[in-house]
Amino acid sequence: MPTTLSHTMLRALLAGLLVATALATTALTPKALAQNTPTPQITTHSDAQQTVSEYRLNGKLYAIRVVPKSGQAYFLYDADGDGNYQRRDADSVPVPEWVQRE
Repeated sequence: MPTTLSHTMLRALLAGLLVATALATTALTPKALAQNTPTPQITTHSDAQQTVSEYRLNGKLYAIRVVPKSGQAYFLYDADGDGNYQRRDADSVPVPEWVQRE
């Protein structure tokens, strides 16, 4: 015996399928996210007191990570490209927009 669906149930089912299809086509997989994330060039040097890593993208220095021999690591970060570096106590910093424009 065939099953019949009311118009309301059919509309709800179709709406659900449309939403699921939209989400599936716009969702970014981890691989896609990794491809969209720019990879900076990191240059590191050390001395007796600290290790310093310079983060560049498109030749532009936007962050400096300082790891003291004693104490917590921190970043010096230029968020807007004005050359004014602010201290950020964080594990990482994003590549700012001004660096990505090229």
